[in-house]
Amino acid sequence: MEPSTAAAQQLRERGLRVTAGRLAVLRAVGTLDHPDAGLVVDVVRRQLGSVSTQAVYDTLAALTRVGLLRRIEPAGSPARYETRVGDNHHHLICRSCRRILDVDCAAGAAPCMHPSDDRGFEIDEAEVVFWGECEACRSATTVAAAG
Repeated sequence: MEPSTAAAQQLRERGLRVTAGRLAVLRAVGTLDHPDAGLVVDVVRRQLGSVSTQAVYDTLAALTRVGLLRRIEPAGSPARYETRVGDNHHHLICRSCRRILDVDCAAGAAPCMHPSDDRGFEIDEAEVVFWGECEACRSATTVAAAG
């Protein structure tokens, strides 16, 4: 099944109408690396021509609500989106370049971690973000310091 056909089927299965805008947003998020909404707007406009920023935001919200997209909100960054949903993975974020990478959870099934006191919550997910500096940024810092 080609990607656009699969995406259309996913939309229908979740009770959403198949529209060019929804397909374009899914395609954009699926081909970009954890894009923010602004980047998705730019890509969708290149594909479809005129489309409102609000329409893209509404589509991102709808696709997230039905589980076709995942929204992550790293500290100090706008919300980012990804198509990797329904599994138990976390993120690595570079403090310098802000690159975001997926990393599989080493602890097991969701929620993979439990708080010392759940305070009556039924926990179904733990979001873990690992912060550091990526290899490229570390190398650039080393070269700059040596030069």
